[in-house]
Amino acid sequence: MAEAADFQGMRSSPARRWLRRTASLITGVPLLTGLLCGPAAPAAQAAEPTGSRTVDVSLDTVTPEAPGKDDTITVSGTVVNEGRRTITGAHVDLRVGPKLAGRTGIDRAAERTGYTYGVDGPTVDDKYSVELPKLASGISYDFKLSVPAEELDLDDNGGVYELGVSLTGQTSSQSFERVLGIERTFLPWQPESLEKKTRLTYLWPLISSTHLTSETGSDEQQTPVFEDEALAAELAPGGRLDQLVSLGKELPVTWVIDPDLLATVDAMTRSYRVKSGDSTVAGRNQAVAKRWLSSVEAAVQGKKVVALPFADPDLASLAHRGKSVSGSLSHLQPATQVSEITVETILHVKPSVDFAWPVDGAIDSSIVDVATSAGAHKVIARSDSLQDNLSYTPTAARPIGGGTTAVVADARLSTAFQGDMTDAGDSTLAVQKFLAQSLALSLQDPEKQRSIVVAPQRVPTVAQAQSMARALRALEPKRWTQPMDLVAAASAEPDADANTKVPSAAQYPARLRRQELPVQAFENIGETQSTLDKFKVILTFADRVEAPFGRAIDRELSTAWRGKPEAAQRYRDEVQSYLRSLTEEVRLIEKSDVTLSGRSATIPVTVQNQLVQGIDDLVLRLRSNNPNRLHFDGDKGMAEQPIKVEGGHSQSVKFPAAANANGQVQMTAQLFTKDGTPYGPEMSFTVRVSEITPTVMLVIAGGVLLLVLAGIRMYTQRKRAAAGETGDAEEPGTSDTPDTEGGGSGSDPGQPSDLAPDTGPESGNPSGAGEKVDR
Repeated sequence: MAEAADFQGMRSSPARRWLRRTASLITGVPLLTGLLCGPAAPAAQAAEPTGSRTVDVSLDTVTPEAPGKDDTITVSGTVVNEGRRTITGAHVDLRVGPKLAGRTGIDRAAERTGYTYGVDGPTVDDKYSVELPKLASGISYDFKLSVPAEELDLDDNGGVYELGVSLTGQTSSQSFERVLGIERTFLPWQPESLEKKTRLTYLWPLISSTHLTSETGSDEQQTPVFEDEALAAELAPGGRLDQLVSLGKELPVTWVIDPDLLATVDAMTRSYRVKSGDSTVAGRNQAVAKRWLSSVEAAVQGKKVVALPFADPDLASLAHRGKSVSGSLSHLQPATQVSEITVETILHVKPSVDFAWPVDGAIDSSIVDVATSAGAHKVIARSDSLQDNLSYTPTAARPIGGGTTAVVADARLSTAFQGDMTDAGDSTLAVQKFLAQSLALSLQDPEKQRSIVVAPQRVPTVAQAQSMARALRALEPKRWTQPMDLVAAASAEPDADANTKVPSAAQYPARLRRQELPVQAFENIGETQSTLDKFKVILTFADRVEAPFGRAIDRELSTAWRGKPEAAQRYRDEVQSYLRSLTEEVRLIEKSDVTLSGRSATIPVTVQNQLVQGIDDLVLRLRSNNPNRLHFDGDKGMAEQPIKVEGGHSQSVKFPAAANANGQVQMTAQLFTKDGTPYGPEMSFTVRVSEITPTVMLVIAGGVLLLVLAGIRMYTQRKRAAAGETGDAEEPGTSDTPDTEGGGSGSDPGQPSDLAPDTGPESGNPSGAGEKVDR
C-alpha cells in the first residue's frame, strides 16, 4: 500500500496528475480502516516514517500570516537532503489538510512528525509546484511557493487548517516517487470578520537584570557604580531593550515596566563609574541611555503602563521562604510606592501599580496573600495554574476572594514564543501556531465575547520580541480579535462558570520552587536592613544612604535572580560589605595607656568621621571598670557625652575624672545611638593613677635647689656686710636686702598638680600626663 501511495508522484501528463490525486483519495480508505480495526504491520509502520524524514524541510516565511480571501499565500523555505543517496525528480508541493477541531486539534497536529498519507491532505494543483534539480547528499535548496487563497478550497465559515510543504522524489534505492520530507504549519482562515471579536490584551515587558551596585563615589554627587557595561549593549541600537521599545511603540500592547530599569538607565544619563578589577573607570554611554529613555517616553504616550514593585520582587520566594524571616514582607509596600514615583518622574505618565505578576503566573494562596500585602488587588495568573474544566476558554478576569481579582492569562498563547526564535523556521511556525490558537479560541463560542490576556516571558530575547511583533501585526486586520489594555481586561465582567479556587501550596510547580531564593537570602537581607537602620539614625543627611541601600535591598529580592544562586549571593555579600565599610568610617581612635597625676584630671577620647557628611545623634560612653579607684562626677562609674562631628573631621571628647587611689584602671569607651543601641566595637585602654610622678619629683627637687641657692647667697651677702662694717663705709645706693626672686615659696611640694590634657604650650608639664600617648 505504501508503494501504491508513492505512485502518486508521476508527473508527465495532466492525466497522470489526475490519477495521482484520485489515488490519494482511494488509498486513504485502507488507512482509515487500519485506524479503526487495529495497527498496521510492524514493517509498514517502520518504513514510512524513515523515508519521509530523508529530507529536512524548513519554512522560513508564510505571507500573509492570516490571509484573506483575495490574498495569494506565499511560502518560502529550504530543503536539505540528509540522506546518503542523491534525490532525483524532486518537487516541492503545498498540501492543505482538513480543518482542525479546536485548540486541542492544533496541539495534536503540532506533535506529529513524518508524513502520514491521507492525514496530511492532497497536494495543491501541480502548476504551483516547484521542480528541483538533483539533490545530492547534504545539499540544500531554497524554494518559494505562491498559491491564490481561492485555489485552496477553504471553508467560507473560517477555521484553522493544517498547511504542509512536502518534497517528493526518488532515490537510486527506490525507483518510484514518494514523500521524502515534510514540514507542517497552520493556516488561520477567517475570510469575514466575526461579529463578536475576542478582546485581546498583550503584555509588553520592559524588565532587565540588576546592573547597578549599592556603591557610590566618595564625592558629594554620589556617583553611581555599575557592575559592567552590559546594560549599554541592551540599550544600543539593535540591542534587546532597544528592539522591545522600537517594536512595541507600533503595537497595541500594555507596557509592563520594572521601575528599577528606568532608574538604572536614568543614572547612566549622568556621570557614572564602572567596576574594573579593584577600582572603577568612568562610564561612557550617557548618550545611549538618554536616547533610549527618550524613545521609551515617546512609545508609552497614550498607552497603559503597569509598574511592577521596584526591582520586580520574587513574590513566590517571599511567600514560601521569606515569611519565616521577620521583616521580609516589609519591603514590598515601599517598593510599590517608589515604583509609582519613579515612573511618573522619568516617563511623565501615571502608571497603574495595582498589579502583581508572580513568576510564570503560578499562584497559590500564600502568593496571593503576599501580593496583596504589597498593595496589589489584581494578580496576573496563568491558566495552567488556575485551571478550568470548560469546553471553551473563559474571560481572563475572575474574583478569587478578599476583593482580589485574578487576571488569568492564556497559557498556550503566553508560552507561544518561549523557544529559540533565532531560526526563521522556528519563528514562522510559532507565529502561525499563535494565530491559529487565537482564531480557534475565538471560534469556540462566536456568540460570546471574551477578554483574553497574553502574558509572555518576562525577559524576551530580540528574536522572541520580533516574533511576538509579527504575530500581533498579523492580527491588525481585526477579523477575530480587537485590542484591549490590561486595566480594562481586569475590569471585564467575569464568567460565572470560570474556576475561582486558588490552588494550594502543594500544587505549586516543583520546577519553579527549586529556583526560589533560599531562606539564607532573606536572613542576609534582614542583616543588611538592620545595619542600615542603625547607621542612618546618626547621619545628618540619612536619605543619601537610605535611598541607594534601600533600592539595593529591593534588588536583592528580584525575580531576576531565579536560577542564579551564586550571583545572587555574591550581590548580597557585596551590598552588606560595602554598607559595613561605611559604618566603620565612624569610629573611635585607638588609645594607648594614659597616666593621670593627681587626684583629678580629664581623659580624652577621639571620635573620627571619615564620611562625606556629618554625624549626629551619637552618644559616647566611657566606663571605669574600677569606680572605687577612678570615677566620674558624683562617684559614678560611667560618663557620657553627645557626639556631633562634621564630615572628614575628628573630635576629641574630654571626660573629667577623679581618683581615690593609685594604680591601674581599665577603661571602656563605646559609641551608642540615642536609643541605646551600640554602634561599632567598644574600645578599651588603661589609665595609670599616680599621686607623685617623676615630673612632680622634678618640680620638688627644683624647689629645694632654689632654697639652697638662696641660702648660700644670703650667707655670702651677710659675710660681706660683716666685713664691710670693719672696712670702708658702704657706698650710697647699696642695699643688703636679700634677693628673694625665684625663692622656694613658688611651689609647694606637698600639693599635687592637676595636669589636664588640654594644658597649652605655656604649661610646664613636659610629660603630657593625661594626654593620649600616641597623639
